[in-house]
Amino acid sequence: MFGSTVLEVAVGLTFCYATVALIVSTVQEAIASALQLRARSLLNGIKSMLNDPGFGALARAVYGHALVNPHDDGTGHSHAGLRSRPAYIEPAHFAIALIESIQTIPGDYEQLGRGIDALPDPQVKRTLQGMYQRAGGDMDAFRKGVEGWFNSAMDRLAGAYKRRAMLASLLLSLLLAALFNIDSIHLFRTLWTHPALAAQIDAANGGLDPATLAGLSALPIGWTQFPPALDGRFALMVAGWILTASTALFGAPFWFDLMKRTVQVRGTEPKPDTD
Repeated sequence: MFGSTVLEVAVGLTFCYATVALIVSTVQEAIASALQLRARSLLNGIKSMLNDPGFGALARAVYGHALVNPHDDGTGHSHAGLRSRPAYIEPAHFAIALIESIQTIPGDYEQLGRGIDALPDPQVKRTLQGMYQRAGGDMDAFRKGVEGWFNSAMDRLAGAYKRRAMLASLLLSLLLAALFNIDSIHLFRTLWTHPALAAQIDAANGGLDPATLAGLSALPIGWTQFPPALDGRFALMVAGWILTASTALFGAPFWFDLMKRTVQVRGTEPKPDTD
């Protein structure tokens, strides 16, 4: 039946894309954890926010505060000397650490203003002076203003990190597609002419378990001839790799959810009459 063929092809394609996206996200997360990319990105973002690229003024004082970096001893004089780098900072903790790094008398609002006026960087000083004046003597209002400033800076930082992560995901998925010859065009053609290849695939649990990998190996992927001939078929193969790589940008949860819905629809299809 035409409808059954379409569903089998959809199941096979979505299963392949879900598994590729899951492998890519797992590898990407492992690399980010090993290289501490989130912690490095956060450190660079705070150095940029406080206009302290040399890590010798406010940024160093904030990272030396126990609320921001509880696993460090606060004696590091450069970013290389930090014993620990947090991957996340609570906005309220950042605000407290910044305020306590500026004022020398806890709770003294007027002394806080003098400390802000003594800051060497004019840009940061103007920003904090504006918050100080708008707070009108209310320390809690000033702290909330610093929290809002921090959140805005982190939103921009998160956007930049996500763009870099998407580019890394695209490159990793393209590498994976080339290494294992996961050609979407060839996969579609083969599943369309032999839909039974996808019939054995059921809804996966969203993890890299043996059943998922076995289902992936059952699909028409992999190399039958290597190295390939550099002709028109190879150009079409590269186009299939690029198409496969682009699907990883949607993320594994999207494809696994779509596959489970497709399997459910396939399960409600009437069975062909064998008489």
